Amino acid sequence: MEIIKIIGIGLIALILIIVIKQYKPEFALYISIAAGLIIFLLVMDKLSGIIDLLMNLSNKANINKDFIIILLKITGIAILSEFAISVCKDAGEAAIASKIDFGAKIIMVAISIPIIASLLEMILKIMT
Repeated sequence: MEIIKIIGIGLIALILIIVIKQYKPEFALYISIAAGLIIFLLVMDKLSGIIDLLMNLSNKANINKDFIIILLKITGIAILSEFAISVCKDAGEAAIASKIDFGAKIIMVAISIPIIASLLEMILKIMT
């Protein structure tokens, strides 16, 4: 069970962070980042399986692959930015975290423009 590995890595990192903060607080952030990257690497197989499944379903349903790719990019941006935001908050930098959050939201909206435009075109065709 992969969730047990993930929880184990998280708890080990937590214990290390608590102990190391007493002696070298600057290393606590490095442990947090390393634990996050290890957990991310553990779930990469699941992520690639999800992407393959979505691409197969889009082929069967005759959905434009570009839209699926855009949705996957937006999901990736959300996941990565949430990781960066958490690291910033752990480091006590809430101001930087909020700026990353703002930037990620703008990028997600900008990437979604083709989907929004396509939906508006379909609405206009239906209305006329």
